[in-house]
Amino acid sequence: MWRYEDTRAGLRDALRLSSAMTLKSAVAGNRLGGGKGVIVLPEGQPPPHDRRAVLLDFADAINVLRGAYITAEDVGTSSKDMEVIARGTKHVSGLSRRRGGSGDPSPYTALGVHAAIEAGVERVFGSSALKGRTVVLTGLGHVGLRVAKGLLRAGAKVIATDIDRAKRAEIVSAGGRWIAPDKALAQAADVFAPCALGGILSDETVAGLQVPIVAGAANNQLADDNVAGQLALRGILWAPDFVANAGGIINIDVELERGGYDPTRARQRVKGIGDTMRRIFDVADSTGVTPLDAAMALARERLAAGA
Repeated sequence: MWRYEDTRAGLRDALRLSSAMTLKSAVAGNRLGGGKGVIVLPEGQPPPHDRRAVLLDFADAINVLRGAYITAEDVGTSSKDMEVIARGTKHVSGLSRRRGGSGDPSPYTALGVHAAIEAGVERVFGSSALKGRTVVLTGLGHVGLRVAKGLLRAGAKVIATDIDRAKRAEIVSAGGRWIAPDKALAQAADVFAPCALGGILSDETVAGLQVPIVAGAANNQLADDNVAGQLALRGILWAPDFVANAGGIINIDVELERGGYDPTRARQRVKGIGDTMRRIFDVADSTGVTPLDAAMALARERLAAGA
């Protein structure tokens, strides 16, 4: 659920996001495809008067697809919203544990990003230990705040920001340091972790980065695919976003397994994101391509195997 200038913009975003979800599920080894649904809210207008009605309309649209698409919580929605949608369709996942679902996927997304950061730190510094490493993180939403707190528990120093200044108190109370949003991209650190919305890495912003590693939860971090080459030219290791942030969809895949949801298995699979990232870095190094190219090749290989 997001605001767009018109329905065409919403459709373009749905197509872009569904393409990314296809790659994400393939690299993660899921049995799922890559569908994505978008609920378009008009820009400049107040929130819908009857949110429940909007969600149930979306449920009707899901039913038209007869199970080809299963929705789940994402940006602008919550697990409570999924419970409303479930009143109108059975093709919904991520319901609360008391209703037999896997609950909020954010902790699993954050866990996978943490594993990806460890893999990047290991590649650059020779050890996956985060103690004493400095991470500058943008975006303190459901996932970003969890990533930040996990890094702090691991002994990292976290410098964080968000466009919502109200997030400052929570990150500071957790032991992190606040930085102004316009200073984050030029902040010297060991890792830059983008965890807000996408498109943050462009030729201009990459030129100003002062980190050897970029790994975060944000989708579509690259303004365009050519930026992957610019990162490589600057000697910056980029963890492909659709690999790093796959924890949530891996958790949903476990939820849909025949034997039912097993949180222990979900955590084990999500932690495997680190090993997948190491494989991608290995291929990139041995073949002289970018991590993006290596990740795309792995996605195509797994899509072909499942065809």
